[in-house]
Amino acid sequence: MARRRKVFRTGWVFEWVNNFIMLLLALSCLLPFINVLAVSLSDSSAASAGVVGLWPVKFSLASYEFVFQKVRFMMSMWNSVVRVLLGTTINMLLTIITAYPLSKPSREFKGRMGFAWFFVITMLIGGGLIPSYLITVWTGLRNTIWALIIPGALNVYNVVILLNFFKQQPRELEESAVLDGAGDWRILWQIAVPLSMPCLATLIIFTTVGHWNEWFSGMIFLDRVEKYPLATYLHNVLKRPDFDNMHLDEVQRVMKISNRTLSSAQTMVGALPIILIYPFLQRYFVKGMMLGSLKG
Repeated sequence: MARRRKVFRTGWVFEWVNNFIMLLLALSCLLPFINVLAVSLSDSSAASAGVVGLWPVKFSLASYEFVFQKVRFMMSMWNSVVRVLLGTTINMLLTIITAYPLSKPSREFKGRMGFAWFFVITMLIGGGLIPSYLITVWTGLRNTIWALIIPGALNVYNVVILLNFFKQQPRELEESAVLDGAGDWRILWQIAVPLSMPCLATLIIFTTVGHWNEWFSGMIFLDRVEKYPLATYLHNVLKRPDFDNMHLDEVQRVMKISNRTLSSAQTMVGALPIILIYPFLQRYFVKGMMLGSLKG
């Protein structure tokens, strides 16, 4: 009886300590985000003085008004939406049709290990920036939306996760479908893919966030500002407002904001779409991370 009471007491202490540590970790992620939101909604003088904490000081929407009234900002937002839709769709399609055959045993897919190592090597050795740029130029992709999508259309890391998920699916389902006369394509799209929705939802989140936040490709492969995705535009343009090309009313609005409030507003606007998407896929995310993990 005493031993049972001791074990119960130890378990209670561990649970409270664990919850306390998780709370600290959650606050360490949440509090900076709240501070950025408060700064973006504060007056420029308060933000510049560094007196803004977790609540706006002298509430102001001047930074958001400046951001949303910029035509090029809205164009870059649309460019990012198009990039995410096209990039995520192409990436998921290529990932599925690559991972499914690689998940088959060698007796069913001759040469499977050769193809597998062909993809794995790309994870260890990269071509470099200059060859990537030259290939993009020679293929005519430069200064097009496809320059932001095609070079990274197939993520080998996602392929590895998905093929391990395919391996865990019951073989009896596929054997039963074969007996009913189903072919490989029908088995893939009507059995394997629906059963893989938790894993696919996880990969969709990774891919969407990657396309939305990636800014370097836009600076390298695009010359015209109106073709920039949002991340590139925020990093390269709004960080240094061009007063020479502004109207008088725009200059007056800029004088009411500071670089800190403007940067905070940019951060909030850039993060908002991802924040809105994640709750709808959260229930798949955790399950997909567990079931799609690598097996020995």
